[in-house]
Amino acid sequence: MAGLEAIESSGSNPDVTLLYDINGLTDATPGWADRLMEFVGEYGILLGLVLVVLWSWWGARRRDTLDDAASSVAAVVWAPLAAAVAILVNVPIRGFVERPRPFKDHEGLTVLINGKNDFSFVSDHATLAMAMGAALFVANRRLGLVGIGLAVLEGFCRVFMGVHYPTDVIGGFALGTAVALLLSPLASAVLTPLARAIGRTGRLGRLVWAPRPATPEPGAVELPESRDPAAERDLAA
Repeated sequence: MAGLEAIESSGSNPDVTLLYDINGLTDATPGWADRLMEFVGEYGILLGLVLVVLWSWWGARRRDTLDDAASSVAAVVWAPLAAAVAILVNVPIRGFVERPRPFKDHEGLTVLINGKNDFSFVSDHATLAMAMGAALFVANRRLGLVGIGLAVLEGFCRVFMGVHYPTDVIGGFALGTAVALLLSPLASAVLTPLARAIGRTGRLGRLVWAPRPATPEPGAVELPESRDPAAERDLAA
């Protein structure tokens, strides 16, 4: 069993012990639940984050002025760009650390997905998810919390699937957060003028600014148009 393997293999290493504890949950889950976690951990959460970004973008466009919309949309656009930058930063880190996947060094793990033969630290999935979540938090606090929650779930799934140590996930969270927050001012300085310029164009401008139509205040009375008496006399003649 996974618990016995943890005692024999981890010693006093809490990282490995927690790996066995989380991955050991697969012993009590049916096969369909494992397949579901495999899909969620590999693709589902990332798809969910993309949908949250699109939702945030849709709301960011609905501002009263172009300047407000441009800054809001620029902050949302930074979320996927931050994820891409964080993944690029992670490439030399993984090559430098060269940490093998946990199932290569520890027996008794249940691995839910095959083909993971690259290095383990830090987790690309955790890095990408938290970079998007942290950047979204800057753009929209409510949806950012949703994104961060999805990122935490992503990290849990990666350990549950047996393809990452908990510290791989924590490292990914730290890297993604650092990239998203530290580079956010620079990204805003570059993306906001670009978004403002796009917002001034024709149909393409609706990608940046699509204000809600003005609605009359409750109780307001619409006054009739003023008439020109001289014009009315001319028409009567």
